[in-house]
Amino acid sequence: MAGTCVIGLQWGDEAKGKLVDLLTSRFDVVVRYQGGANAGHTVVVGDKTYKLHHIPSGILNANVMNVVTPGVVINPPTILQELDSLASQGVKVAENLMLSDRAHVVFPWHIAEDRLRNEGGSGERESIGTTMRGIGPCYGDKVGRMNAVRLGDMFRPDFRERVNIITAGKNRLLSALGSTADQLDAAAIFDQYSGYAARLKPFVTDTTHYLLDQVEAGKKMLFEGAQGSLLDIDHGTFPYVTSSNASGVGVSAGSGVPGKWITKVLGVCKAYTTRVGGGPFPTELNNEMGNKIRELGREYGTTTGRPRRCGWFDAVAVRYTSRLSGIDAISLMMMDVLSLLPEIKICTAYEIDGERTNKFPSHVDDLRKVVPVYETIPGWETDVTKVRKIADLPTGARKYIDRVAELVGKPVEVVSVGPDRAQTMFAGSLAQ
Repeated sequence: MAGTCVIGLQWGDEAKGKLVDLLTSRFDVVVRYQGGANAGHTVVVGDKTYKLHHIPSGILNANVMNVVTPGVVINPPTILQELDSLASQGVKVAENLMLSDRAHVVFPWHIAEDRLRNEGGSGERESIGTTMRGIGPCYGDKVGRMNAVRLGDMFRPDFRERVNIITAGKNRLLSALGSTADQLDAAAIFDQYSGYAARLKPFVTDTTHYLLDQVEAGKKMLFEGAQGSLLDIDHGTFPYVTSSNASGVGVSAGSGVPGKWITKVLGVCKAYTTRVGGGPFPTELNNEMGNKIRELGREYGTTTGRPRRCGWFDAVAVRYTSRLSGIDAISLMMMDVLSLLPEIKICTAYEIDGERTNKFPSHVDDLRKVVPVYETIPGWETDVTKVRKIADLPTGARKYIDRVAELVGKPVEVVSVGPDRAQTMFAGSLAQ
């Protein structure tokens, strides 16, 4: 079996969904292994735009099975909205979507707790800037175990009792956090979520056994990550991270498929850098150039609509995440955005307290001290959105791609020059 994984190498929003959509036809199964409704994938097909949060981007291919595994936390009303939206656009999902009965469920108390903790601030530090979708508190309950509800639990006879017990405890917690809103109503939550469960039941199954069966049958699998490696709970810019392992190290834990079956890892990054929410961002451009990149790239969150922070490509960070996720090749997205700039910069090293380094710091306080060491590259100032072969790109663009590959230490095998499927070029082992 050939297992391929698509991993974001920055702070998320690298256009992983587009790449997964393009690669799906080469695989039998597409697997989403971590994250929740805080993730957003936008896929453009002709004149249609699909916005996905839980459901793998492979859902647009009717011949592929799409699996949401135990590493994902599911918000039932959000995934039902996705299903309804897909149905309204003519996408059939009845026979090619599976949801793990082991996946944990986001409840109203998680969303309320997320909002209260975020509003409470964090002393002198900036807000982490969560999407307030309840993702962090849900993962917290998962690790804490006692107040967690998995998707399969919603079909058990003691579901009502579990909701009653958890709601009583959560009401006490929310009051302690300063909630002035009405207390959560256990009976209303039970009725609401029982309705959600009834609609989701046809999709719920033991995906772990299914995936292991597919492994043994020699099926080809494509693993789809959410967010980006710099948001990894263990290896990212903690505490300004997500609540799961968003780098390649989380694939096996989230999906249940042993790492030995994954034979290729594609690292996805933009030709520049973006970030949403709080936390240090060494190459951020708080100026007219940053605003120009934001507008050219339409850099607003799929999930929240928040404007993304924009900056130059950070080769130190991407080399770190490339090594962390064990990538084999780079997918360089959004090259069309840079094509209208007179000059472009790449961060090739950091200076911290006067010392130059090529290592990404493990502590955010050190990352805040970073002074980027830049290399300036002349822009090519040519529209590339109609280019369909990497060899046909302007000389300056090809030099930029080669420099990124040299600094990161991996070849660039995918280049994107626009949001549509047709605006993506493949090289190396991915060329057809």
